[in-house]
Formats: sequence, C-alpha cells, structure tokens
Amino acid sequence: MVQPVPIYPLKTASGPYNPQAQVCSSCGVRQFALFGALDEAALAQIHYRIADITLEPGQTLYAAQDTGSAVFTVRSGVLRLERSSEAGERRILRLAGRTDLLGLEAILHQTYAADAVACTEVHVCRIPRALIDELSIGHPEITRDLMKRWQRALDDADEWLTELARGPARHRMLRLLLKLSEFGDPHGRIWMPTRQEMGAMLDMTFETASRLVSALRREGVLHAVDARHARLDMDALMQALKVDCAGR
Repeated sequence: MVQPVPIYPLKTASGPYNPQAQVCSSCGVRQFALFGALDEAALAQIHYRIADITLEPGQTLYAAQDTGSAVFTVRSGVLRLERSSEAGERRILRLAGRTDLLGLEAILHQTYAADAVACTEVHVCRIPRALIDELSIGHPEITRDLMKRWQRALDDADEWLTELARGPARHRMLRLLLKLSEFGDPHGRIWMPTRQEMGAMLDMTFETASRLVSALRREGVLHAVDARHARLDMDALMQALKVDCAGR
C-alpha cells in the first residue's frame, strides 16, 4: 500500500516552489483535470500541495477501508477498482484511466470503498482533501466539476454491472474488449487482463475466459502483442458485437 506522501513547500526568494509546478504546467490532461478551470495565478498557489506519484503494475494506490485523505487524478495508465469478499473472492468493479478522478469518497470524509491497483505503469496526482475544501469556497466551478465526475463514476459502475456482469459469456467478453479499447496507448495497444482478472471482471471461470479469448484470436478480433498487450481489429469487434446482439 502506498503511504501518504509528505508535501511541504520549498521556500525560494520568490516564495513557495516545488518541482510539481513543472509537472502541472506540462501535464497533458490538465485541461480535463479537476483544476483545469483555474488560471495560472491560482495554479501557482497550489502546486506545492499536489504530489506526482508513479506506480508499477500490481502496486496499490490505496486500499479499501483506508482513511480517505486525498483524491487522485490519473494522468496515464490503467488502474482497477476491486473488492474482496469475506470468503476471499475478488471482484473487479471497474477500470479507471487517463483523466479519471479516484477516491471521491475522501471528499465526504469516508474511507475508500475499494482497492485501487495499478494494471500498467501509472502516473497519478495526489490532491489533498483539505486543498479541495479550501478551493471550493472561492471557486464554485470546482464543486460543479466534482459533481459531474461523481456522476461519471456512477455511470461507469452501472455500465460494468449491466454490460459486463450479465448476459451470455461471449457478449460480456466482447463488451470488455470494447471497454479496454478506451484505455489504449498511443501505439494502438490495449492492456490485456490475465484470464483470472477477466474472470473477476466478468464473473466467469478461467476456462471460459481462455476459450473465448482463443476464439476471438482465431476470428481476427484480437491480436496478441505480448503477454499483457494486444491490438484490436475494431471493425471485426463491432461486427462481432452486432452479430451477437442480433442473435440474442
């Protein structure tokens, strides 16, 4: 589990400074991030309170029931939100990627509702809850943005429940590949979950996941790049979904 990052302003002749200022100014998702509406002057006052965090695959950003003290903007990479039952069974609730805001429970002083685990190399910005509380007073647009992001997270969770946890196994697998295409990298590759992870996402067995992936490779929908990456033929995928829906 990632420990809270100490954030202290470094004093210079011109005032507080932190290398995070350079990260923020060159951030590729800044206009889509929580503070995208703030001007340069406002951003200059908060750089030193934001921390840039890098996670390797398998590392935990935060764990369920941890005290929520910050939210996190995903700058790049893919994370999974998952929970484990009392019996030890793991269920992946949804994925999060570039521009997503995680840990919204912290704003209400609640504990985190799920484990957030890196699927790929991930870069996130840690934003303390106290900073959001302070900025919301003078910048009502931040509160509106938070409400939109909360609704987006709810919509994503509903989509996973309705499209990826119900219906025939092949349909769920096709929908998963379509969802993974949203998190593709600049080289056109998608992150490929393991068969166990697919089972935890789609509520199916390892054997069923393996059989379906093999079939989709034969059909030309899916092309393996390496153990954890693949490329999709989007035309073939959409055709397969169309045929699948017509046959239901």
